[in-house]
Amino acid sequence: MNASRPFKTPTLADVARVAGVSPITASRALANPGLVSEKTIARVREAVEATGYIPNMLAGGLKSTRSMTVACLVPAISVAQFLPTVQALTDALAAAGYQLVLGQTGYDHAREDALIDTMVARRPDGIVVAGLVHSTAARQKLHRLGIPLVETWDLTEQPIDMLVGFSHQQVGAAVAAFFRRKGWERVGIATGDDHRASLRRQGFTGAWGREVPVAVGPAPSNMALGRQALSRLIEQEPRLQAVYCSSDQLAQGVVTEALSRGLRVPEDLAVCGFGDAAFASQMEPSLTTVQVDGAAIGERAAALIIGRCKGEDVGESVTDVGFRIVERASTG
Repeated sequence: MNASRPFKTPTLADVARVAGVSPITASRALANPGLVSEKTIARVREAVEATGYIPNMLAGGLKSTRSMTVACLVPAISVAQFLPTVQALTDALAAAGYQLVLGQTGYDHAREDALIDTMVARRPDGIVVAGLVHSTAARQKLHRLGIPLVETWDLTEQPIDMLVGFSHQQVGAAVAAFFRRKGWERVGIATGDDHRASLRRQGFTGAWGREVPVAVGPAPSNMALGRQALSRLIEQEPRLQAVYCSSDQLAQGVVTEALSRGLRVPEDLAVCGFGDAAFASQMEPSLTTVQVDGAAIGERAAALIIGRCKGEDVGESVTDVGFRIVERASTG
C-alpha cells in the first residue's frame, strides 16, 4: 500500500456508483431485497464484492435500536468445560442473525465489572455470563438497564434476570456419595480457588461429614497444577485412596503424577474429575468425571436471549440442566 495515501473505508455511495444505481436503491438491495429486482440485487452484490464494502452495523443499530450482537463473558477461553457452551451459543445466535462478542474475566471480579461496563457501552442486545455476576454494583446496574441477561453454569434463587445452570454443591455431594459407595475412606480434594470449585468442595465435605486433605491452586487449572496438587495431598495423607478434582485438567495432572510415582490407577489411587472434557474418555486410564451438558446450556441461553429480543414470553426464567457422574477406568 502507498503510505502517502490513507486507507479509505468503502461506503454505500461507492457501491451505488460501481453498480450504476442510486444510493437508496443500493441500500434497499442490501437491507430490503424484496423491494428491488433480482437483476439489481445481483449488480449491487457484485459491487459489494468489488469495493470490499462492509455495512456499518453500528449506524444500522442506532436506527433500529438493535445491534444484533450478544456479549458473552467467560472466566478463560482455555477452560475446556465452557467450550461446548460457547460453540452452541455462537451457532444458535448466528442462525438468528446475531453475532457473539466474547470477553475473558480471568476469574477477577474487578475485571468482570470493567468488562461488563465495556460491553454495555456497545449496546449489546443480550449478555450471557459463564457463572454468576458477583459484584453488587454490577448486578444492580444490569438489573436497572434491563438488557436481557442469562447467567449460566451456576444456580441461585436470585438471578439478575434469567439463568441456565446447576448446583455445584449438589455436584460435590454426589461425588462424595459415589466415593462412599466405593468404600474409600482416605480421600482428598484437588481444587481451583474459583467460586464454583469452592462450592463443589463445600458440597463434598458437607456430605462427607468431616474435613479431608485439600490442595488448592489458582484458577484456571492445568496439568502442572494437578501434579503439584497430588504431591501436596500425599504429604498430608500418604495412604491416599481417591482424589476428587475440580476440573478434568487437574485430574489429568493427578493421574500423570500418580503414574510417575509408580502408583496404579485405580488400584492404588482412584481419580475423579469434573467437566467431561474431550480428552477425558481418551486418557489411559480413561477418566471418571462429572458431565454437564454444556451445549444444552448454550442453546437454552441463546433461545432465552432471542425470545426476549422478540418480545416473546420465554416461560421459566431458571433452567436447571442437572449433571451426571460418568464412571470410567480411573475409578475402577
